[in-house]
Amino acid sequence: MDFYTIGSREIVLAFKLTGIEGTVAETRTEVLEAFNRFTKQSDLPEDQKPRILILTEDAAVLIEKEEYEWQKTGKYPLVVEVPGLNGHAEGRKSLSEAIRHAVGISV
Repeated sequence: MDFYTIGSREIVLAFKLTGIEGTVAETRTEVLEAFNRFTKQSDLPEDQKPRILILTEDAAVLIEKEEYEWQKTGKYPLVVEVPGLNGHAEGRKSLSEAIRHAVGISV
């Protein structure tokens, strides 16, 4: 498995239409449980662990601390945030804004 999605029902369904599996999770407990399934030591075979974990921004806000700690490890899966149906969550930068800030040029 290369990709896996965690987030709202609509976003998970949209990704499922492209062949990417996911878990509907809208509370902190649900999001954290799904996140830990792929980031903590688990008995899942390597071919069932995603290389990229896609979180909706709404889900990511619920587990900010845990996501940040995971990203510092530099291990797979890589965590990518995508906006929800209502666009970017308040206070979140778009990818192009983050690149512009990091390198000082507009993309």
